[in-house]
Amino acid sequence: MANLVVNGGRPLSGTIRPNGNKNAVLPMLCATLLTDAPVRLTNVPDITDVDKFLDYFRALGSAVSYDKAAQILEVRHPTALNADAIEQLPLRIRSAIMLLAPILLRHGRLRFDVDAKGCALGIREIDPHIAILRRFGAEQAAGDEIDLTLAGRPSAQAIWAEYASVTATETFLLIASMAEGTSVLTNAASEPHVQALCHMLVEMGATVEGIGTSRLSVTGAASLGGADRRVPDDHHEVATFLALGGVSGGRVTVESDILGEMPLILDQFAKLGLQFDVQPGAVTVTGWTRDVTPPLTAQMTPKIEAAPWPYFPADLLPQAIGVAVGCTGDVMFWNKVYEGAMGWSAELAKFGVRCHLSDPHRLIVFGGNRLKPAEVEAPYIIRVVVGLLIAAIQIPGQSRILNAGPVKRAHPNFAENLTRLGADITWEN
Repeated sequence: MANLVVNGGRPLSGTIRPNGNKNAVLPMLCATLLTDAPVRLTNVPDITDVDKFLDYFRALGSAVSYDKAAQILEVRHPTALNADAIEQLPLRIRSAIMLLAPILLRHGRLRFDVDAKGCALGIREIDPHIAILRRFGAEQAAGDEIDLTLAGRPSAQAIWAEYASVTATETFLLIASMAEGTSVLTNAASEPHVQALCHMLVEMGATVEGIGTSRLSVTGAASLGGADRRVPDDHHEVATFLALGGVSGGRVTVESDILGEMPLILDQFAKLGLQFDVQPGAVTVTGWTRDVTPPLTAQMTPKIEAAPWPYFPADLLPQAIGVAVGCTGDVMFWNKVYEGAMGWSAELAKFGVRCHLSDPHRLIVFGGNRLKPAEVEAPYIIRVVVGLLIAAIQIPGQSRILNAGPVKRAHPNFAENLTRLGADITWEN
């Protein structure tokens, strides 16, 4: 797997636009399977997960045209999918679980192995997805494999989810969009990428109410039409570019039309001393004091908590941790979404970082560290690679991040974009 070689201590400066949101484009691709009408997506990020989905579509007999340079994708699925290819799901990526509902609606049957893996963020269970499909009438055969059948058009259902799962909410949206009647999901996830799927399904002919809230009401259509949608910018990447610019001692401007999603995210990074100038359509990181904002309650440790949207996103905790290693004060990070997602923090000690993993969900990073360049190893977690890079880029000297390849699953041309901003960063095979 590829490594990243980072020569830190160089300020990043300039203007950049983020790529399309990986977590939005993949469910939007799944939604294309709900129709045999043409669908056009723009601002499509050039990432490996998209390529794997498109390979699967081609095997199904779909017509696919993807201009990576222009970030434009056009797809049209056949009325009858290639039955021999249906079970060749790209299960090495976790988002493939969202193909279940569209395939069942189109084909009526699907079998697959339950060992679907995408990253190392603890246990990613499929039970909520299967439970939703069964509530809508899918029948599961006995055996080690998942063997599902769906006879006819499903009927609307009212479901109260155990927790606000993004992908389970998307599974609900996909099957409810073609169910007869009005389905309701309480305790729905409301992340920007979930909202993007909602808006796409509305354009295709479903009725979705409560978009952006924890209660979704979906009135299905007997058939869905095409769509022409723009994949929203990635708010994770907006924050990443700003963090890298700030800790490097530079001044980076990120242009985007999603700044309405950024206030809480910017506020949390401001706790770590990053300074921002927000203008219509652009946000600039203007400096980094390294000071941690102390709480008014003197006995408390400053903290950043991650939980389902509209809380601070769990996928941005590694980036915030990468900033905190260079701060003067202590900070506690609390991941309320994934268990064991901060075990990688042991690698930070190689940079000279003093930190303490209190339990599988909480990490304390102590301030005033004497940082040094190091060779560190990333787990198979996209955002952790970025967090380690944010640490390395602020340290003068050469660092190496081993097994950094997963970053390509979410951030196209990542090293190249940073190089244009002045970073000294290269891939090493």
